[in-house]
Amino acid sequence: MTDEFEPRLGRIGDRARRGDQQFAKQLKKAAARLGRKSGKARFSGAGIGRGGASARSIEMRTQRLPRFRMRRVIVKTHVSRSPRGGGAGALKAHLGYIQRDGVERDGSGGQIYTRDGVEPDANAFVERCEGDRHQFRLIVSAEDAGLLGDLKDTTRALLAQMESDLGTRLDWLAVDHHNTGNPHTHIVIRGKDADGKDLIISPEYIKQGLASRAQDIVTERLGPRRDLEIAQAQQREVALERFTGRDRSILAQASGGSVCINEGHEPRGRFEEALLRARLRHLEVLGLAEPAGMNAWALKPDWETTLKALGQRGDILKALAAKNRDSAPDQNLRRFEPGTLEQERLLGSVVASVPEDELRDRRSLVVEDFHGTRWIVDIGLREPGTIPPDGAVVEIASRSPRLREIDASILSIAERSGGRYSGALHIDADPTATPAWRQGHLRRLEALRRVGILARTDDGVWHVPKDFAGRAVDYDTERTGRIEVQVRSWLPLMEQTRHAGLTWLDAAGAGVPGDRLAKVRQARLAFFREKGWLEHGEREAGEVLRDRLRVMELRRASGTLASITGRAAVELGPGDRFEGRFEKAIDLGQGRIAVVGNAKEFALVPWRPEMERHRGRDMAFRRTAAGVSWTIGIERGLEQ
Repeated sequence: MTDEFEPRLGRIGDRARRGDQQFAKQLKKAAARLGRKSGKARFSGAGIGRGGASARSIEMRTQRLPRFRMRRVIVKTHVSRSPRGGGAGALKAHLGYIQRDGVERDGSGGQIYTRDGVEPDANAFVERCEGDRHQFRLIVSAEDAGLLGDLKDTTRALLAQMESDLGTRLDWLAVDHHNTGNPHTHIVIRGKDADGKDLIISPEYIKQGLASRAQDIVTERLGPRRDLEIAQAQQREVALERFTGRDRSILAQASGGSVCINEGHEPRGRFEEALLRARLRHLEVLGLAEPAGMNAWALKPDWETTLKALGQRGDILKALAAKNRDSAPDQNLRRFEPGTLEQERLLGSVVASVPEDELRDRRSLVVEDFHGTRWIVDIGLREPGTIPPDGAVVEIASRSPRLREIDASILSIAERSGGRYSGALHIDADPTATPAWRQGHLRRLEALRRVGILARTDDGVWHVPKDFAGRAVDYDTERTGRIEVQVRSWLPLMEQTRHAGLTWLDAAGAGVPGDRLAKVRQARLAFFREKGWLEHGEREAGEVLRDRLRVMELRRASGTLASITGRAAVELGPGDRFEGRFEKAIDLGQGRIAVVGNAKEFALVPWRPEMERHRGRDMAFRRTAAGVSWTIGIERGLEQ
């Protein structure tokens, strides 16, 4: 008896490749799937993050409408990690910034809100976030947001859908901004789920799923995009002085610095051709392109970078116009680039602080020098509370690249350990190091690992590359900017003229040239004569008067605080030590002063930017011959 079998026919045109070849191909595919990269992979949350299934279902669903009919919505997301001791301050600063004046239609501050029927409390939200590992920051910007009217209902619908997709209740706050040509919404979501566990969201949902949900909601409320609306949106892009979607297409088509136009042979193609020609003519007006034949254009080098810079400049002008509604924006803004032959150093007063990247709190300053020229200065990321206020006198120059103390310590241990670092190797190299100091090394190493500067093996050993120092310096420079900003006075110039205390005008400002300063200095001298503080014939404040003004101001500030708090003021002498909590900072004419106090006493000590990340923590100060040293908890002190 023979075994029955059923022949299986192959595909039409199949030449019946040998079985061993097919098997080899399958084997290679399996090996590629199972292969692992060397080193420890970065945690992304893809495996356990919430929303992954929702994102895949959104991607696989059958679209009810063609994609080009959907209302366009951009969702930008940033996971803000909370550094130890600085998370609450950074979050509070971010919430304060998105509520700043000028973001509403009438120029007022932004109104914070949350889910319907709940009264928002920003301070309570910050307290709940204390100790959280991270928060989520979102910007939701619909192309047709102006047609939605009040954005609150749309935002609440999006967050409700997000809760359904993630399977947990979210703790969030939002603020609508109307200070630009396109209204948008800032959202901050706490990094904990309803059970108090870390909220981990799948990257797929953050990158694609959330934007798709937002497009669904806006399309449902406004209806699908009509042909006329699509054409009008594309037409508006032609004359924009920023990098647009049309420019992205030009960049993709360009070859060898030039782009050729293909003639359209049907209505849609002819419309696209007309838009492309119009955009290239506009780039020609901007000096970024020139004709190179009947259907070809030559593009200037770095034309796309120039367009992006023009877009940033336009955003800054809009922010200035919203902030100073009674005055026309200055169209002659210049960007400050330290190190060029034109400008090595900039000294002037702050006109405004404007956003470069609102998600990451990256700022630019508009600074007016003392000859009347206004400059845009990209100051990068700054510690909460260190951004100079409007009117402050600042000095700006290029930042000298330098290796951080903690990086130098890592490098020293690695050099004597064959390029390796671990907690045990640290103890062997420095037995006196405190646990807090070693823990700071691990946090720094983890931050550098996330950006690919070094790697860690499964046994907890870090492999430090030979070019570690240079790459660490470049990372810090890219993150915090290449510009050093030193605040010379926290008080505006006009307030300094009649300030009863030592000011920048009395000390360093006396010999600074500039048309604006001449009148201000005359007003300051008139105030001195009015008070009878200038001796007969004196033309400026002498050393004796400056010392008296310094002491007088400190004693007045101490007396005011003592009367308000009911505590005794302590004046630190050489060798004295004082312990207390860093409560706040106050701006005096002679500079910013930190208030450190306990239940019965307080002291005024010199403020430093590094202290801001430790606001609200216990500190110890000691007066030395060189100044004041301070210590945070059990960590190492920093001499100031």
